[in-house]
Amino acid sequence: MNINLPVTIREVGLRDGLQSIARTLPTECKLEWLRGAYAAGLREIEVGSFVPTRLLPQLADTAELVAFAKTLPGLLTSVLVPNLKGAQAALDSHADLMLLPLSASHAHSLANLRETPDQVVIEIGKIRALRDSSGSNCQIEVGISTAFGCTLQGRVEEVEVLRLLQAALDAGADRVGLADTVGYADPQRVSRLFEKGFGVAGEHLACAHFHDTRGLGMANVFAAWQVGVRRFDACLAGIGGCPHAPGASGNVVTEDLAYLFASMGVTTGLDFGALIALRARLAQSLTGETLHGALWRAGLPRTMKNLE
Repeated sequence: MNINLPVTIREVGLRDGLQSIARTLPTECKLEWLRGAYAAGLREIEVGSFVPTRLLPQLADTAELVAFAKTLPGLLTSVLVPNLKGAQAALDSHADLMLLPLSASHAHSLANLRETPDQVVIEIGKIRALRDSSGSNCQIEVGISTAFGCTLQGRVEEVEVLRLLQAALDAGADRVGLADTVGYADPQRVSRLFEKGFGVAGEHLACAHFHDTRGLGMANVFAAWQVGVRRFDACLAGIGGCPHAPGASGNVVTEDLAYLFASMGVTTGLDFGALIALRARLAQSLTGETLHGALWRAGLPRTMKNLE
Protein backbone atom coordinates (compact mmCIF):
# COMPACT_ATOMS: atom_id res chain seq x y z
CA MET A 1 0.00 0.00 0.00
CA ASN A 2 1.34 3.40 -0.99
CA ILE A 3 0.43 5.77 1.85
CA ASN A 4 1.50 8.77 -0.25
CA LEU A 5 -1.28 8.35 -2.82
CA PRO A 6 -3.56 11.42 -2.88
CA VAL A 7 -7.01 11.25 -1.32
CA THR A 8 -10.20 12.30 -3.09
CA ILE A 9 -12.89 13.99 -1.02
CA ARG A 10 -16.36 14.03 -2.55
CA GLU A 11 -18.48 16.88 -1.24
CA VAL A 12 -22.00 15.54 -0.58
CA GLY A 13 -23.58 18.46 1.25
CA LEU A 14 -25.77 19.59 -1.63
CA ARG A 15 -27.52 16.22 -1.43
CA ASP A 16 -26.95 14.37 1.83
CA GLY A 17 -26.70 17.60 3.79
CA LEU A 18 -29.62 19.55 2.40
CA GLN A 19 -32.04 16.63 2.25
CA SER A 20 -31.90 16.54 6.06
CA ILE A 21 -32.83 20.20 6.44
CA ALA A 22 -36.49 21.20 6.22
CA ARG A 23 -35.90 24.55 4.52
CA THR A 24 -35.35 24.73 0.78
CA LEU A 25 -32.15 26.57 -0.05
CA PRO A 26 -32.61 28.84 -3.10
CA THR A 27 -30.99 27.56 -6.27
CA GLU A 28 -28.69 30.58 -6.46
CA CYS A 29 -27.32 29.75 -3.01
CA LYS A 30 -26.65 26.20 -4.17
CA LEU A 31 -24.90 27.49 -7.28
CA GLU A 32 -22.73 29.71 -5.07
CA TRP A 33 -21.92 26.64 -2.97
CA LEU A 34 -20.92 24.79 -6.13
CA ARG A 35 -18.73 27.64 -7.32
CA GLY A 36 -17.08 27.96 -3.93
CA ALA A 37 -16.47 24.23 -3.57
CA TYR A 38 -14.91 24.10 -7.01
CA ALA A 39 -12.74 27.13 -6.25
CA ALA A 40 -11.58 25.41 -3.06
CA GLY A 41 -10.27 22.50 -5.12
CA LEU A 42 -13.07 19.96 -4.82
CA ARG A 43 -13.25 17.98 -8.05
CA GLU A 44 -16.02 15.54 -7.18
CA ILE A 45 -19.34 16.88 -5.92
CA GLU A 46 -22.69 15.17 -5.35
CA VAL A 47 -25.05 17.93 -6.42
CA GLY A 48 -28.45 16.41 -5.66
CA SER A 49 -30.82 13.50 -6.07
CA PHE A 50 -33.43 12.56 -8.62
CA VAL A 51 -36.27 11.69 -6.27
CA PRO A 52 -39.94 12.76 -6.44
CA THR A 53 -40.31 16.45 -5.61
CA ARG A 54 -43.14 15.68 -3.18
CA LEU A 55 -40.71 13.67 -1.08
CA LEU A 56 -37.71 16.01 -1.17
CA PRO A 57 -38.68 19.46 -2.46
CA GLN A 58 -35.26 20.64 -1.21
CA LEU A 59 -33.67 18.81 -4.16
CA ALA A 60 -36.13 19.68 -6.92
CA ASP A 61 -33.53 21.72 -8.84
CA THR A 62 -31.01 18.88 -9.21
CA ALA A 63 -31.11 18.92 -13.04
CA GLU A 64 -30.27 22.64 -13.04
CA LEU A 65 -27.36 22.05 -10.68
CA VAL A 66 -26.02 19.23 -12.85
CA ALA A 67 -26.21 21.47 -15.90
CA PHE A 68 -24.15 24.15 -14.16
CA ALA A 69 -21.69 21.67 -12.68
CA LYS A 70 -21.01 20.30 -16.15
CA THR A 71 -19.62 23.72 -17.15
CA LEU A 72 -16.82 23.45 -14.56
CA PRO A 73 -13.74 21.85 -16.17
CA GLY A 74 -12.53 18.63 -14.58
CA LEU A 75 -15.44 18.32 -12.13
CA LEU A 76 -16.98 14.87 -11.69
CA THR A 77 -20.68 15.45 -11.08
CA SER A 78 -22.58 12.78 -9.20
CA VAL A 79 -26.23 12.39 -8.22
CA LEU A 80 -28.11 9.92 -6.05
CA VAL A 81 -30.88 7.89 -7.71
CA PRO A 82 -33.22 5.51 -5.85
CA ASN A 83 -34.76 3.66 -8.80
CA LEU A 84 -35.03 3.24 -12.58
CA LYS A 85 -36.99 6.47 -13.05
CA GLY A 86 -34.34 8.42 -11.18
CA ALA A 87 -31.64 6.76 -13.26
CA GLN A 88 -33.33 7.89 -16.46
CA ALA A 89 -33.38 11.45 -15.14
CA ALA A 90 -29.68 11.18 -14.27
CA LEU A 91 -28.88 9.97 -17.78
CA ASP A 92 -30.98 12.75 -19.30
CA SER A 93 -29.04 15.30 -17.23
CA HIS A 94 -25.67 13.87 -18.40
CA ALA A 95 -24.39 13.42 -14.85
CA ASP A 96 -20.99 11.73 -14.69
CA LEU A 97 -21.91 9.29 -11.93
CA MET A 98 -25.09 7.99 -10.34
CA LEU A 99 -24.99 6.69 -6.78
CA LEU A 100 -27.46 3.92 -5.97
CA PRO A 101 -28.19 3.15 -2.29
CA LEU A 102 -28.38 -0.52 -1.30
CA SER A 103 -29.05 -1.12 2.38
CA ALA A 104 -27.47 -4.09 4.11
CA SER A 105 -30.26 -3.84 6.70
CA HIS A 106 -33.53 -5.35 5.49
CA ALA A 107 -35.52 -3.14 7.87
CA HIS A 108 -33.78 0.01 6.65
CA SER A 109 -34.21 -1.01 3.03
CA LEU A 110 -37.95 -1.45 3.47
CA ALA A 111 -38.26 1.86 5.34
CA ASN A 112 -36.09 3.82 2.92
CA LEU A 113 -36.88 2.28 -0.50
CA ARG A 114 -39.88 0.03 0.23
CA GLU A 115 -37.99 -2.90 -1.26
CA THR A 116 -35.84 -5.70 0.14
CA PRO A 117 -32.10 -5.55 -0.57
CA ASP A 118 -32.42 -8.32 -3.17
CA GLN A 119 -35.21 -6.43 -4.93
CA VAL A 120 -32.91 -3.41 -5.04
CA VAL A 121 -30.18 -5.58 -6.60
CA ILE A 122 -32.61 -6.49 -9.39
CA GLU A 123 -33.27 -2.77 -9.91
CA ILE A 124 -29.51 -2.17 -10.15
CA GLY A 125 -29.37 -4.69 -12.99
CA LYS A 126 -32.16 -2.85 -14.80
CA ILE A 127 -30.36 0.46 -14.33
CA ARG A 128 -27.16 -1.03 -15.76
CA ALA A 129 -29.11 -2.26 -18.80
CA LEU A 130 -30.67 1.19 -19.22
CA ARG A 131 -27.28 2.88 -18.99
CA ASP A 132 -25.74 0.54 -21.52
CA SER A 133 -28.61 0.82 -23.99
CA SER A 134 -28.44 4.61 -23.83
CA GLY A 135 -24.77 4.65 -24.83
CA SER A 136 -23.97 6.81 -21.80
CA ASN A 137 -20.62 6.82 -20.02
CA CYS A 138 -22.27 7.60 -16.67
CA GLN A 139 -20.65 5.51 -13.95
CA ILE A 140 -22.81 3.40 -11.63
CA GLU A 141 -21.71 3.38 -8.00
CA VAL A 142 -23.58 1.36 -5.38
CA GLY A 143 -23.25 2.50 -1.78
CA ILE A 144 -23.91 -0.24 0.79
CA SER A 145 -25.71 1.74 3.48
CA THR A 146 -26.11 0.66 7.13
CA ALA A 147 -23.06 -1.55 6.54
CA PHE A 148 -22.02 -1.31 10.20
CA GLY A 149 -25.39 -1.46 11.93
CA CYS A 150 -28.91 -0.06 11.84
CA THR A 151 -31.17 1.79 14.27
CA LEU A 152 -34.17 -0.16 12.96
CA GLN A 153 -32.71 -3.66 12.70
CA GLY A 154 -29.78 -3.45 15.08
CA ARG A 155 -26.90 -5.75 14.14
CA VAL A 156 -25.99 -6.16 10.48
CA GLU A 157 -23.91 -9.24 9.78
CA GLU A 158 -20.65 -8.77 7.88
CA VAL A 159 -21.41 -11.78 5.72
CA GLU A 160 -24.56 -10.02 4.47
CA VAL A 161 -22.61 -6.86 3.64
CA LEU A 162 -20.08 -8.89 1.67
CA ARG A 163 -22.83 -10.81 -0.10
CA LEU A 164 -24.44 -7.58 -1.22
CA LEU A 165 -21.10 -6.15 -2.36
CA GLN A 166 -20.72 -9.13 -4.68
CA ALA A 167 -24.37 -8.99 -5.75
CA ALA A 168 -24.07 -5.30 -6.68
CA LEU A 169 -21.02 -6.01 -8.82
CA ASP A 170 -22.69 -9.00 -10.44
CA ALA A 171 -25.69 -6.78 -11.24
CA GLY A 172 -23.44 -4.35 -13.11
CA ALA A 173 -22.14 -1.74 -10.68
CA ASP A 174 -18.88 -0.13 -11.77
CA ARG A 175 -17.95 0.81 -8.19
CA VAL A 176 -19.11 0.00 -4.70
CA GLY A 177 -18.66 1.69 -1.33
CA LEU A 178 -19.46 1.13 2.34
CA ALA A 179 -21.47 3.60 4.38
CA ASP A 180 -21.94 4.00 8.14
CA THR A 181 -25.35 5.57 7.64
CA VAL A 182 -26.35 5.84 11.31
CA GLY A 183 -22.98 6.14 13.04
CA TYR A 184 -22.60 2.64 14.47
CA ALA A 185 -19.07 1.95 13.20
CA ASP A 186 -15.87 1.82 15.23
CA PRO A 187 -12.29 1.84 13.87
CA GLN A 188 -11.66 -1.88 14.45
CA ARG A 189 -14.82 -2.91 12.64
CA VAL A 190 -14.09 -0.45 9.85
CA SER A 191 -10.65 -1.95 9.29
CA ARG A 192 -11.98 -5.49 9.38
CA LEU A 193 -14.94 -4.92 7.06
CA PHE A 194 -13.01 -2.91 4.49
CA GLU A 195 -10.23 -5.51 4.42
CA LYS A 196 -12.83 -8.21 3.78
CA GLY A 197 -14.55 -5.93 1.28
CA PHE A 198 -11.35 -5.50 -0.71
CA GLY A 199 -11.11 -9.29 -0.78
CA VAL A 200 -14.51 -9.39 -2.50
CA ALA A 201 -14.46 -6.27 -4.67
CA GLY A 202 -10.79 -5.38 -5.10
CA GLU A 203 -10.26 -1.97 -6.69
CA HIS A 204 -14.01 -1.68 -7.31
CA LEU A 205 -14.43 -0.92 -3.58
CA ALA A 206 -13.83 2.76 -4.04
CA CYS A 207 -15.49 4.86 -1.34
CA ALA A 208 -16.11 5.22 2.39
CA HIS A 209 -19.01 7.24 3.78
CA PHE A 210 -19.02 8.01 7.50
CA HIS A 211 -21.27 9.99 9.79
CA ASP A 212 -20.02 11.54 13.02
CA THR A 213 -23.13 10.58 15.00
CA ARG A 214 -21.20 9.46 18.07
CA GLY A 215 -17.93 11.29 17.52
CA LEU A 216 -16.04 8.50 15.76
CA GLY A 217 -16.29 9.78 12.20
CA MET A 218 -12.69 10.94 11.83
CA ALA A 219 -11.29 7.89 13.63
CA ASN A 220 -13.23 5.69 11.23
CA VAL A 221 -11.90 7.63 8.24
CA PHE A 222 -8.36 7.07 9.47
CA ALA A 223 -9.01 3.35 9.96
CA ALA A 224 -10.35 3.04 6.41
CA TRP A 225 -7.40 5.01 5.03
CA GLN A 226 -4.95 2.72 6.80
CA VAL A 227 -6.32 -0.33 4.96
CA GLY A 228 -6.26 1.35 1.56
CA VAL A 229 -9.33 3.55 1.03
CA ARG A 230 -8.44 6.70 -0.88
CA ARG A 231 -11.85 8.26 -1.56
CA PHE A 232 -14.20 9.62 1.09
CA ASP A 233 -17.54 11.40 1.26
CA ALA A 234 -17.78 14.49 3.45
CA CYS A 235 -19.94 17.54 3.92
CA LEU A 236 -19.07 21.16 4.49
CA ALA A 237 -19.89 22.06 8.12
CA GLY A 238 -20.91 18.44 8.77
CA ILE A 239 -24.59 18.91 8.03
CA GLY A 240 -26.81 16.01 7.06
CA GLY A 241 -27.63 12.70 8.63
CA CYS A 242 -30.16 9.91 8.35
CA PRO A 243 -33.85 10.33 9.31
CA HIS A 244 -33.63 6.88 10.92
CA ALA A 245 -30.83 8.02 13.26
CA PRO A 246 -32.39 10.43 15.81
CA GLY A 247 -29.90 12.94 17.18
CA ALA A 248 -27.38 12.30 14.41
CA SER A 249 -24.81 15.06 14.02
CA GLY A 250 -24.34 14.54 10.32
CA ASN A 251 -21.54 13.67 7.92
CA VAL A 252 -17.84 13.96 8.61
CA VAL A 253 -16.80 17.57 8.07
CA THR A 254 -15.14 18.36 4.73
CA GLU A 255 -12.76 20.96 6.08
CA ASP A 256 -11.77 18.83 9.10
CA LEU A 257 -11.22 15.80 6.88
CA ALA A 258 -8.98 17.85 4.61
CA TYR A 259 -7.01 18.94 7.69
CA LEU A 260 -6.64 15.35 8.90
CA PHE A 261 -4.94 14.34 5.67
CA ALA A 262 -2.89 17.53 5.33
CA SER A 263 -1.55 17.02 8.86
CA MET A 264 -0.19 13.67 7.70
CA GLY A 265 1.24 15.05 4.47
CA VAL A 266 -1.42 13.40 2.29
CA THR A 267 -2.52 15.45 -0.71
CA THR A 268 -6.19 16.35 -1.20
CA GLY A 269 -5.81 19.40 -3.44
CA LEU A 270 -8.04 21.50 -1.17
CA ASP A 271 -7.51 25.11 -0.11
CA PHE A 272 -8.25 25.68 3.57
CA GLY A 273 -8.81 29.40 3.28
CA ALA A 274 -11.36 28.89 0.51
CA LEU A 275 -13.11 26.12 2.44
CA ILE A 276 -13.45 28.21 5.60
CA ALA A 277 -14.70 31.21 3.60
CA LEU A 278 -17.27 29.00 1.89
CA ARG A 279 -18.36 27.61 5.26
CA ALA A 280 -18.94 31.15 6.52
CA ARG A 281 -21.15 31.94 3.52
CA LEU A 282 -23.06 28.68 4.05
CA ALA A 283 -23.63 29.58 7.70
CA GLN A 284 -25.30 32.81 6.58
CA SER A 285 -27.57 30.87 4.20
CA LEU A 286 -28.46 28.33 6.89
CA THR A 287 -28.99 30.65 9.85
CA GLY A 288 -30.51 28.71 12.72
CA GLU A 289 -29.26 25.32 11.55
CA THR A 290 -26.73 23.40 13.64
CA LEU A 291 -23.33 23.33 11.97
CA HIS A 292 -20.35 21.23 13.03
CA GLY A 293 -16.58 21.18 12.77
CA ALA A 294 -13.44 22.18 14.61
CA LEU A 295 -11.09 23.73 12.07
CA TRP A 296 -13.24 26.81 11.51
CA ARG A 297 -13.02 27.63 15.23
CA ALA A 298 -9.36 26.84 15.92
CA GLY A 299 -7.77 27.51 12.54
CA LEU A 300 -4.58 25.86 11.34
CA PRO A 301 -1.69 25.39 13.78
CA ARG A 302 1.42 27.50 13.28
CA THR A 303 3.27 24.46 11.99
CA MET A 304 0.89 24.36 9.02
CA LYS A 305 0.44 28.02 8.19
CA ASN A 306 1.98 27.45 4.79
CA LEU A 307 -1.15 25.52 3.84
CA GLU A 308 -3.43 28.54 4.13
